[in-house]
Amino acid sequence: MKTVYLAILALALGHAASAQKLPNQPATDSANANAPFMRFPTIPPLHLLKLDSTSYLSKDDIKKNRKTIIMFFSPDCEHCKHQTEAILADFKDFKDIEIVMATYQPFSEMKDFYAHYHIADHPNILIGRDEKFALPPFYRIRNLPYLALYDKKGKLITTFEGNQKADLIIDAFKEK
Repeated sequence: MKTVYLAILALALGHAASAQKLPNQPATDSANANAPFMRFPTIPPLHLLKLDSTSYLSKDDIKKNRKTIIMFFSPDCEHCKHQTEAILADFKDFKDIEIVMATYQPFSEMKDFYAHYHIADHPNILIGRDEKFALPPFYRIRNLPYLALYDKKGKLITTFEGNQKADLIIDAFKEK
């Protein structure tokens, strides 16, 4: 009986080892294979409370036919701060990309973050509070910041968890 189990285990490991990530496909692991963002690889419906605290940011607010980044962050996360600083430092490379920043943290923290990083100076950056906590389960977010990159047609290119260099993000768009 042990031999049968070992043979099955060897076959399963061999199959897993031969699996490859297809070019221009989202980075994934077995935990994300059935995640909603993999089954529905387009920009998800959004319902983010805007800074005016009375209206909501939706998918319709994202300019059409533009590359898009959805970035889930926390205003008090050091990695998220560094990611924002990296994007803003090389903003010339991001000026034609729609960036949607979403957080679940308190509204006041989001407003402070917005002011601190002068987000208003960048009209292609939208920010909102994910009051319903919809994005973390959709993307199965485990680490912040979380970035989902979409091409001009709104199709998912790839995702990143954790801090990324600005040129790596830009290169991911170029590969598409």
